[in-house]
Amino acid sequence: MKIAPADALLVIDPQNDFCEGGALAVSGGAAIMPLINRLAERFDRVILTQDWHTPDQISFASNHPGAAPFTEIDVAYGRQMLWPDHCLQGSTGADFHADVAPTVQKALAVIRKGYNPAVDSYSGFFENDHRTPTGLAGMLRDLGVTRVFLAGLAFDYCVRFTAEGAVREGFEAVVISDASRAIAPQTEAAARENFRALGVAEIEALALLSAHS
Repeated sequence: MKIAPADALLVIDPQNDFCEGGALAVSGGAAIMPLINRLAERFDRVILTQDWHTPDQISFASNHPGAAPFTEIDVAYGRQMLWPDHCLQGSTGADFHADVAPTVQKALAVIRKGYNPAVDSYSGFFENDHRTPTGLAGMLRDLGVTRVFLAGLAFDYCVRFTAEGAVREGFEAVVISDASRAIAPQTEAAARENFRALGVAEIEALALLSAHS
């Protein structure tokens, strides 16, 4: 698969808290960083997303007495999964993983999300109310982008919802499966089902790297 001038690479939340030793670690998270760097070398346009929470974030289980992480509650915008505290603004956990530094250096922009304490944000395009935009779609249009490739953490949450947001905003979306990692098998399967329904393609990194070697 050839990378075209109207393509962009979206690198989703390659942050310390989502890697081994972090507050919300995704198994194998750190291992994908070198592959993300190799992919980023091939794209003219690279944009990162970054979870950027305040301590009073509605999705933190610690803000709901008696509630446990990985359970769901009802909030104003629907069902919300509760998480361990993670990616607190200015913390080491919120920093980008050291191994993805070349990609961070190349990035044209970083879209910070989840900074509104009243609404969580998985997608790089919309907060979890599915109404409040982040500004990413406008930026991509201004850059002339029509197709986005996605990699990062986690496949079944922030990568998934960013891909779905891309389709909703009229972009073609391609998820690079082996440059992403999932939190759980059930939600990974649900993400794949949704991708098929929405026409989101899934490829392996080699399909891009070999075409440009």
